[in-house]
Amino acid sequence: MPHIQDLTVKNYRVLHNITLKGLQPLNVVLGPNGCGKSTLLDALGFLGECLTVGVRKALEPRGRLEELRSRRESGPLVIQLKYRESEFGVPPKKRTPLITYHLEIDEDQRRPIIVREFLRWTRGSGGKPFNFLDITRGVGTVITGEMPEQTDQRRPVTLDDVTMPAIATLGQLAENPRVASLRRFIGSWYLSYFVPDQARQVPGTGAQEHLSRTGKNLPNVVQYLSEMHGEVLREILIRMAARIPGLEQVTSEQTIDNRLVLRFKDGPFQHPFLSKYVSDGTLKMFAYLVMLMDPEPPALLCIEEPENSLHPKLLHVLAEEFRAHAQGEFGQQQTQVLVSSHSPYFIDALQPKELWVMERSTNGFSTIARSDRLKGIPEFIVEGASLGALWFEGQFRRGNP
Repeated sequence: MPHIQDLTVKNYRVLHNITLKGLQPLNVVLGPNGCGKSTLLDALGFLGECLTVGVRKALEPRGRLEELRSRRESGPLVIQLKYRESEFGVPPKKRTPLITYHLEIDEDQRRPIIVREFLRWTRGSGGKPFNFLDITRGVGTVITGEMPEQTDQRRPVTLDDVTMPAIATLGQLAENPRVASLRRFIGSWYLSYFVPDQARQVPGTGAQEHLSRTGKNLPNVVQYLSEMHGEVLREILIRMAARIPGLEQVTSEQTIDNRLVLRFKDGPFQHPFLSKYVSDGTLKMFAYLVMLMDPEPPALLCIEEPENSLHPKLLHVLAEEFRAHAQGEFGQQQTQVLVSSHSPYFIDALQPKELWVMERSTNGFSTIARSDRLKGIPEFIVEGASLGALWFEGQFRRGNP
């Protein structure tokens, strides 16, 4: 499964120019309110939506491009990924080449368009990087084939719609497997905005394979797991019972009017009760386990502030669940995980290289650094200090309210 190694975002609200270099399987962004944590996740969501519906529709819920662009700044909005198609942790000799995907979005006569888009990689140990896809304002070239070489013939490309990324169109052609791989990679990203009240709704019947962003279809996914992956549902319940004592069973039942309701069976009681009587924390933990144990997991999973509604003692366990999922310990493919948080209990479970500390600088824009690269932090950790305590004590020298 592909994974992102470096991420750069420019001119996206408070993200004037930030780079996360050296992303891990599990990555947690820590910082005070308003520092840009949610904006970072939204930038990835925006890229995914550009791929599926185009720039114009991706902008609709976010306002005009001039409103999305960093304040007092001009020039294009830029999102750039450096990624590998091989899994994280593969030995150097088996790693696939590092690929750079670059996307620039600007306006032309007050109309948002893609002004530049390219895919770049290096072939061979002594080779130089070259673009095998290069499009400017809808016109450019692409090198086809499984392993594009710099000396290969470049085919001309002209796109009718300059609001759709070239990878959305060219990635559907079998002659462009590297472009197709990126299209599938970004298309599989999942951003969770789980809302307990949404998960308590009573949807229509019908099994659904994947949890929606808000969790509205949770009963449908439970029905799917029950019918097609009973062993996964049983494992979820085992893990839930270890975290929520007394919980014995979760079922998805059809009502008279062909709708679905979730019922939770608690040990001391004979009859299961409806999800509307379950605490937000119980419902949220159950939904996260359903998400993490998806039989066909996404390549990238983004979750905003998972600590909300959960008991502090569960946060260490949840962080370990995220890490296990990211490392493929559930018997599935690896899924890179990006989480935003401001809970010291949650970050106490992290390794320094998994924690990114974000803050707003004096110019109003965000900065970010990995905690193991902050002065003094590795030494404190060696002496037995915890990341949460170091943050509370102000040892990061950044990321404080």
